[in-house]
Amino acid sequence: MGRPTIQSFAGSLEGYRARKGVLITTSTFTAEAREYITRIEKKIVLIDGKNLAQLMIDHDVGVAAQKTFVLKRIDSDYFETE
Repeated sequence: MGRPTIQSFAGSLEGYRARKGVLITTSTFTAEAREYITRIEKKIVLIDGKNLAQLMIDHDVGVAAQKTFVLKRIDSDYFETE
């Protein structure tokens, strides 16, 4: 997703007098788009496909557990001698 899309989004925020916005894509943002948001007054958070997938996993949205692993540690009390 490129800078023109980000500019349009920033302009649409103005219509609602919003100072912040979140723009989500399942694709990626160009370097030019990422650089553009650093130069404008409005705070726009960009979430690309990779970040979106990680957020879905972190918050259990649209995902299901496939395998569970048990992590074990040594019980030192078991090996203590009296």
